[in-house]
Formats: sequence, C-alpha cells, structure tokens
Amino acid sequence: MNDLGQDLELRLVRYFTVVAAHQHFGRAAADLHVAQPALSRQIQRLEKYLDARLLDRTPQGTRLTPAGERFLPRAQALLQAARQAELVAREQAETERITIGYVEDLVITAAVRELRHRHPDAEIATRHLSCRDVGALSDRRVDALIARAPLPLATDDVFTTPLYEEPRMLVVPRGHPLADRASVTADELAGEEEAPCAFETADWASYRILGAGVPPIESYEDKLELVASGRAIAVLPVGDRRSSLRPHLVTVPIEDAPPSHVVLASRKGDPNPMIKKLRQAAKAVLTAPAA
Repeated sequence: MNDLGQDLELRLVRYFTVVAAHQHFGRAAADLHVAQPALSRQIQRLEKYLDARLLDRTPQGTRLTPAGERFLPRAQALLQAARQAELVAREQAETERITIGYVEDLVITAAVRELRHRHPDAEIATRHLSCRDVGALSDRRVDALIARAPLPLATDDVFTTPLYEEPRMLVVPRGHPLADRASVTADELAGEEEAPCAFETADWASYRILGAGVPPIESYEDKLELVASGRAIAVLPVGDRRSSLRPHLVTVPIEDAPPSHVVLASRKGDPNPMIKKLRQAAKAVLTAPAA
C-alpha cells in the first residue's frame, strides 16, 4: 500500500528515470551526485508508494520489471510536463533566470562571474553534467550548455556559438614507447584501433581511447584506469587536467591534430533573453587554458 496522504514526488520519479537510463545503480548515483545506498532507498520509497516493483537487480546492473517498463514513458512525460509548467511560470515572472549546464572537465566560473557582474538581479544557476547527459538541453533541464563539439544533438534544434579551441594531447602510461617523446604526430596515431563508445562517434571526438580489443567504456575514470594499466592510450584536449592527478600517466603534445572545439549551445527559438547575455559574457572572458 502506498503512503497515504503523500503526493508522488517528482524527485523520486527523476531518480527512477536516471537509473532506468543507466541500467546501473552505481552509474546513476554518480550522475545524480548522490550516494548509491541513498539512491536505492529512494527507489524503494517510490516502489512502496506505487505498490509495484519497478527494477530488478542483475549481475550486470539493473533491468526494468514489466511494471517499470510501463511506468517509464509516463514518468518521462510527467517530468517533461512539470518542466513545461515551470517554464510557463518563469516566462511570466519579472526576474531574469538561466540555468547553465557544463560538461565534465570544463570550468565556466569566469563566464558565470561575468554574467552575474553584468546582471546582478538575475537568478543564475549552474548544473554539472556528464558527457552522456547533454540531453539536459533538449529536455529543458538547462537553458544553455557549454560543452565540447561535436554534440550528440540534432543540429536543426540547437544553435551553437564557438568559444575557443584547444590542441590535443596523448595520454600514455609511464614506460610506454611514446612517453619520452617531445611530441607525436596525428599520422603516427592513424593506425591505432579506436575503442567503441556509445556517445563519441565522430572523427576526432574530444575524448578518444585507442587500443586493440578494448571494450566500450562509459566512465571517464574507467578510461584513465585502462590507460594507466597499459591496455590503451588516450587522446584528450590539453585543457583536461584530470589525467595529471594520476602519477602513472604521462602527457605528450600531438602535432597536426584537429583542435577540440568548446561551444555554447542553446535551443533554437528559445525566447529567454539571458541566453544572449550569457553568450556575450562567455565570449568576452572564456579562453583556452594555458598549456
């Protein structure tokens, strides 16, 4: 029996959709920035409220039960309706508001600070996203997105503004034949086999894992662990400093490689005036980090 006198909490519904998307409690907890035991308890609360089991645990992760499969599209529609209601209310409010999404390693502090300086009365929020969650722009959880191109979004729906470019670097484990090189060329890496990845399909995507027989990898940290173990090498933008936190990894500049492009994306036709103001502030202050 569900909790009498309690309304269905949208937060629990969102947690469920994220677990369903990842099919794994651990990855969903990391995406939501909550502890895995806490996430499990919240899903149990939702199942108790609905009086139905929505997810089954498996050795590989989780899978939807028949009840979960039927609930998922309705849960997604409920969240979308709630977001649309929020947007309608916001359009009638006098206060200017914007939620800025940013992806993985990018630092947008300068742009946010500049925007707040220019518009001190505006409500400005930020939201850190994993590279798999850039759909937050399409489903209106964020109003603008600062990320690395190419974006897995329909170009007909998105307006992008280039902000800056970064050269590429090779990341290898210490002791690798290329670790002591002053630089390498893109041609030298041309024969390396690229590991499959569900969300980086374009040539010279921002993050590339090279190595024969490497399975698909989703987590960035798992990618670095694969490189540190000597099973693969990686091509990353030079502004991504996370590899420097691992003492067993070495970075080598890559010559003649296409640069990584950092862009600001927004929905075409979005009437929010703060998007244009963010674009102006970001172009004024965001630049490529020093190599």
